[in-house]
Amino acid sequence: MSFNLLNIASSGVRASSELLQTTSKNIANVNTEGYVRERTEFTTMVDNQVGRGETYRLLNEFAQSQLNRDTSNKSFFDQFITEANRVDTIFSEESNNLSTGINSLFNNVQEALNQPSSTVARSLVMTDAQSLIDQMDRLSGIVLDQKSIVNEQLEIFSDEANSLIQSISTLNQDIAAVNGTNNAADASSTYNERDKAIRDLSELIDIETLDGPNGEKLVFMGTGEAVVMQNGAFNLFSMTGDPDPNFKEFTLDVNGGKAVPLEVDASKLKGKIGGLLAFRDDILVPAQNQIGQMGLAIADAFNEQNKLGMDATGQLGGNIFNIPTVGAYAYQANTGTAGMTATVEPGKGSELPASDFIITYTSATSVSIQPVDNKGEPLGDPSVADIPADGIINADDIRNAVPYQAATATTPEVLATVKDSFGLQLNIDTSKTGNVGDQFQIKLNSDSASSITLATGRAEDLALASPIRTANSIDNTGTATISAGEVTSVTSGGFSTAPGLTNGVITLVKTGTANEYQISDENNTATTIIIPPPGNNVLSQAGTPYSDYGFDFDIEGTPATGDTFTLEFNEGGFDDNRNGLKLADLQNGELVRLNVETTATADNHKTFNQAYSGLVSDIGVVTGQAITSGAAFDALAQQSEAWYESLSGVNLDEEAANLLRFQQSYSASAQVLAAAQETFDTLLNAAR
Repeated sequence: MSFNLLNIASSGVRASSELLQTTSKNIANVNTEGYVRERTEFTTMVDNQVGRGETYRLLNEFAQSQLNRDTSNKSFFDQFITEANRVDTIFSEESNNLSTGINSLFNNVQEALNQPSSTVARSLVMTDAQSLIDQMDRLSGIVLDQKSIVNEQLEIFSDEANSLIQSISTLNQDIAAVNGTNNAADASSTYNERDKAIRDLSELIDIETLDGPNGEKLVFMGTGEAVVMQNGAFNLFSMTGDPDPNFKEFTLDVNGGKAVPLEVDASKLKGKIGGLLAFRDDILVPAQNQIGQMGLAIADAFNEQNKLGMDATGQLGGNIFNIPTVGAYAYQANTGTAGMTATVEPGKGSELPASDFIITYTSATSVSIQPVDNKGEPLGDPSVADIPADGIINADDIRNAVPYQAATATTPEVLATVKDSFGLQLNIDTSKTGNVGDQFQIKLNSDSASSITLATGRAEDLALASPIRTANSIDNTGTATISAGEVTSVTSGGFSTAPGLTNGVITLVKTGTANEYQISDENNTATTIIIPPPGNNVLSQAGTPYSDYGFDFDIEGTPATGDTFTLEFNEGGFDDNRNGLKLADLQNGELVRLNVETTATADNHKTFNQAYSGLVSDIGVVTGQAITSGAAFDALAQQSEAWYESLSGVNLDEEAANLLRFQQSYSASAQVLAAAQETFDTLLNAAR
């Protein structure tokens, strides 16, 4: 009897002691991050013995997986919102508002129109032009700084992810070594450490886990790529820039560099790394491209209109802005030696979309031009151009063709549908060889955003006057008048470098026949021409050589026989402001291209102010949407955390109650043990 009591009591003390140890361990680790509470359970008493206790971690793997997913989503939006809010605030600042600089520039152009001979008024225009450049440079610099910060953070997060991946792999091996042995129960801290490493990794990227052999956890990215595999194998992340070394792409390498790096779908990464990449691709890249696009559109439009005028020294106008030329980034896989640069084709700035471009050699003597979006995906159909002897490709070199289809083993290349150069002018080094498939990336917008400069600081170089003037003869008796004239080109041959008109004064005389006129200039004898009413674009209707002069005029009203009209160089016409009116009107011109793909009836352009307002609005909308989505995923993460902690977290109230219960159980078993000992001693004494 006493022997049975002794066994029962000893077994009870041991069981209560194990329970107390487990409870004490839970209480001691209440503040230990990643700790999963444990429970010890015993089988039914057999042969007066409490069965061996089994200690296990209280873990719901579904709740754990859900928590990891929600953590990835929450981290994604937390990172994105943190970065986006800063840029949104910067672009909303009045001091950074490009619209203010644009309005000030054109307001001073208007002031200069009132007194075109005033050097002071012209100087204010040049000062504002420099201020606008500085403003664009400042905004572009802010975006470039943010890109550098993103690259630095990506490097840090990539190293952190690699460290966690290696740690998970090592812990997997430690767990596999004790799995199925008597030491498995003592490895709970290793399991906790591995689970915490997996959760920490989920803050950086979206992950999924699968149970592997021998207690291992196999870890995969949400995009399907394996990062932790069986038997300690793992892959690591790397940051590469191809073709632009300053634009880091997130890739996955096999450990040891034994395989070709895998490109990761950045749009599905989630986590902090995904948030950074989304911020860069959805905010920084479009912002940089649109700033550059607006700057190039303004500079090109201003230059081209200024060149159609006459400056304060009586010379034909020149460039006000220097439009930069940027180098192309060659892809590492290229096998040829070709190189190229790009700039805006003069007069084509309004055709430039806010995108980057991929230039591909389709043959040894032709290339395709493909606009790409902020994630590198093609926009619309590419244009294809033959490479001329001088290597300079512009709009005239783009082919008209049927829908584009790349060449295959059985079909030849089929070319693009539209004749669109996208405003680019390419300069290809024809002394070098480009092989079929060689590719180059052109970042004209982003690389030019901070590189536009003033071509002149002289106020006199502002060409407010028109280089031509027209007149009605004072002897005219009809009601017809000649228009002020319109200049469309100063390089077509109508103007000499003197400057002046190459062929001198043009004279138009009405004959006695209906709609018939005699036209002549100092180098061409009188020719009879027919100008039916309304008398628009007289020189164009007159044909060569007059149609090639680069300017034209209209005859309005009814002329009488013998009425004479003249057009001459505007020598000494410095108080003229006709070209200045066209410069001022650029503010209202829709000169900033919206989309690559468009239709003939679509409104595909905006004014400068509309374009900048759209940029600021887009940043605000994207940030606002992220804040809304972030709040939703934050709530989900809190729910998942609460669900997970309700089972796996340590509850001090519950553990305190268990502690009292197990203490009482221990005391009771000790009392039984004492009673059994006393009984046994009594029996021994009785037998003496």
